[in-house]
Amino acid sequence: MVPRLPILVVEDDAALREAVCDTLELAGQAVVSAAGGDEALTLLAGRSVSLVVSDVRMLPIDGITLLREIRSRHPYLPVVLMTAFADVDRAVEAMRAGACDFLLKPFEPKALLDHVMRYRLPETHDDERAIAIDAVSVNLFALARRVAQSDSTVLLSGESGVGKEVVARFIHQHSARRKGPFVAINCAAIPDSLLEATLFGYEKGAFSGAQHAQAGKFEQAQHGTLLLDEVTEMPLGLQAKLLRVLQEREVERVGGKQPVLLDIRVIATSNRDMADAVATGHLREDLFYRLNVFPLLIPALRQRGEDIVPLARHFLAEHGARAGRPGLRLSVAAEEALRRHAWPGNVREMENVMQRAVILAAGDVVEPAALHLAAAAPVAPTGGRQPEMAASAPAAAQSPPPVRTTNKMREVEREHILETLAAVGGSRTLAGQRLGMSERTLRHKLRQYRLEGFLKA
Repeated sequence: MVPRLPILVVEDDAALREAVCDTLELAGQAVVSAAGGDEALTLLAGRSVSLVVSDVRMLPIDGITLLREIRSRHPYLPVVLMTAFADVDRAVEAMRAGACDFLLKPFEPKALLDHVMRYRLPETHDDERAIAIDAVSVNLFALARRVAQSDSTVLLSGESGVGKEVVARFIHQHSARRKGPFVAINCAAIPDSLLEATLFGYEKGAFSGAQHAQAGKFEQAQHGTLLLDEVTEMPLGLQAKLLRVLQEREVERVGGKQPVLLDIRVIATSNRDMADAVATGHLREDLFYRLNVFPLLIPALRQRGEDIVPLARHFLAEHGARAGRPGLRLSVAAEEALRRHAWPGNVREMENVMQRAVILAAGDVVEPAALHLAAAAPVAPTGGRQPEMAASAPAAAQSPPPVRTTNKMREVEREHILETLAAVGGSRTLAGQRLGMSERTLRHKLRQYRLEGFLKA
């Protein structure tokens, strides 16, 4: 959930700046202001805003120059310029430079508010997992919302676990296809021999075992969105067939003779470097260009540090509620430990850590020990590349041996399970609900504890 972001008003005329700010605040909008371009850029370097409303005529940095600087540093931040009638030519120049629109002075308050409501970044996302607090994430989802308004093919890339499917679903939910199906297929998870039939469908008798006709994923996504997850793992022969489907916007089932016209939006993802995938032969070059209509690189979690604690709180609340522990919260020390961690596994690792914390937390406040971040050794940030441990690191700096870490984890888990069982009077049903664990799993663990002598028969 994105918090309410302010509107930045940039105007060197103090009286007009105050009037614009008052108009916005009376309409319930959060506002920050700057008396010039330099001050505006300094402010934008330290916080996120939902929209910039700037005058054109300012010194020493005018509105057009400010616009170009914003486009360079914050490419997806919407900018509306205010201009006098005599500066209409400059307004045209501004539109070409990337301004959303311009307001011709003098303007009515309603005109200002109409522009604000039309262009400002959204305050909330429909997908609760679309956590965007860091300016990098705010810009990402602003661009995702913008591309959602078109039918362009989108290529999402980024490290494993960054949340590519979350972004894909966000694009679908904010598109004209939101009422249609969202169909996802992991190209790496399906055997090569079944992938073609799964994607394109098949007719009865097309192959041994095809006892009835079956629509493929492309047809199932009709009037909606198809997500091709890990598309670089698709066999090259099948990539050629996929290329034709994308070009012709029609699909032919295996064993079929009649093509089916498609009305879908395609989103593809990969955690590989796409240029490397083409160079190494994992991805056809022509398919890459067909998919790469609108590329979106999703940054690693370590590159959007302001999202870390909000994401942790979200997952803690989600998994705590499932486990019957809705009151869990992070201590200050735990939040600091989360910020210091390198998150090599990105958002997926974050969710696992919070699930672990729900199990291990002794009370309602989650302390650093319950996070057990030592289970995944932190590594130094390495920009956009996958993090890796330095081969020459001294032995003392390495994480403990896996067996020792695993044993410690088992001890803490066993203690927590037995304490929970005692707290509910020995009821496996209640204990399982509180632990977020099925009764079958709990019975298995208790049987193991009895055999090890930690629980009386």
